[in-house]
Amino acid sequence: RSLNLLIALAFIGFASGMFAQCGLFFSEYAEGSSNNKYLEVYNPTNETVDLSQYALANVSNAPTTTGVHEYWLDFTEGSTIAPGGVYIVAHGSSDASILALANQTHNFLSNGDDGYALVFGSEDDYTFIDVIGDFEGDPGSGWDVAGVTNATKDHTLVRKSNIAQGAEYDWAASAGTDADNSQWI
Repeated sequence: RSLNLLIALAFIGFASGMFAQCGLFFSEYAEGSSNNKYLEVYNPTNETVDLSQYALANVSNAPTTTGVHEYWLDFTEGSTIAPGGVYIVAHGSSDASILALANQTHNFLSNGDDGYALVFGSEDDYTFIDVIGDFEGDPGSGWDVAGVTNATKDHTLVRKSNIAQGAEYDWAASAGTDADNSQWI
């Protein structure tokens, strides 16, 4: 009887949002022809998320200091992501169909070999929430994902629907080695 009561209370708490839910993560990444590039951040929670404490940190090709970002992009002041919504950062010269959905532009998105991280905190003190690639060195033309060579170049990656949180700084686990163990399609 008490076990059933605990299960019922846990369900009520989860359904009403009393328990912590997972945070934001990258749900899509595109590195297409020309400047058709974008990053999509998804909010799986049932609360609107204020992006003022989040940013995109990245490196270009091989980082100056291994493991440390070189560039920092704050989200536009006042930006939020609605529950179940996305926030799209696109290259400013992307196709009009991409720009129509973009919340913000950034003209230095990857050619497939730049590591990007969704982070929480300030530029001097932050926590990795999710990554595409890493800050460990130049991968060549791109990172392998799901067994596809250079998959971060000239491809769109979509996070599998069963993924509910970011990989923090564990790109290898996120990318996987084949279609089954990768978090991406």
